[in-house]
Amino acid sequence: MSGPIGVFDSGYGGLTVLRELVNRLPGYDYLYLGDNARAPYGNRSFETVYEYTLQCVRWFFDQGCPLVILACNTASAKALRTIQQKDLPQLAPDRRVLGVIRPTTELIGKFSHTGSVGILATNGTVASGSYPVEINRFFPDLKVYQEACPMWVPLVENGEYKSAGADFFIRKNLDNLFSKGSDIDTVLLACTHYPLLREKIQAALPEGIQLLSQGQIVAESLADYLQRHPEIEERCRRGNDREFYTTDSPEDFDNHATAFFGEAVRSERCQL
Repeated sequence: MSGPIGVFDSGYGGLTVLRELVNRLPGYDYLYLGDNARAPYGNRSFETVYEYTLQCVRWFFDQGCPLVILACNTASAKALRTIQQKDLPQLAPDRRVLGVIRPTTELIGKFSHTGSVGILATNGTVASGSYPVEINRFFPDLKVYQEACPMWVPLVENGEYKSAGADFFIRKNLDNLFSKGSDIDTVLLACTHYPLLREKIQAALPEGIQLLSQGQIVAESLADYLQRHPEIEERCRRGNDREFYTTDSPEDFDNHATAFFGEAVRSERCQL
């Protein structure tokens, strides 16, 4: 039995990842779920994020997905490892759940010349310590500085990412980041909402600083993964079809989703 590739986020941000997946791997069917009714995940406890994420992963498996991408940094940081190690062996040993943190941390050190990188993320991702821990596995000498940006997701989700208020918070958080590490030369947007602020962030960064988004890195990583795992790839349905679901209002979802996905979206509501 073949099925679509599942792409999960607590809200809309994962659509920026899905857009890159579709660009890089257009032939596959994709099924997107935004848990908008319970978003944001960033300030929730590890236990709650794990519980919500597992519930959504079960839903994807019920829809026949052989592979699920947690296109959510908070879910990847707080729930992925437990789901992979504890739940998958019992729940669905022949299926896979992947995240967005590892593909990025495997590469980030290659972009830096000074040996110092900055991570911009939600409170939950920063508190988890996932980025410094994972980066240390691949680049033990790399210095990693983190800055939590709690206002950025609300600015994006409320459609205020082009406002003067967004400029204020971006400058504040970047000042905080560079006060921790003045030799940072590479900055990662470690939240899938942040690409919508990319233009403003780039303008506020010192000259010569590289700004990385996750979408393209994750898409390349998935292409490589499918090549290395034909037993999973052959179960990923090819029909160039995309379906969108939300746990909240489809009308609200569709109105916001276009900005993230880059084209009109029509979603349905699902009950978990």
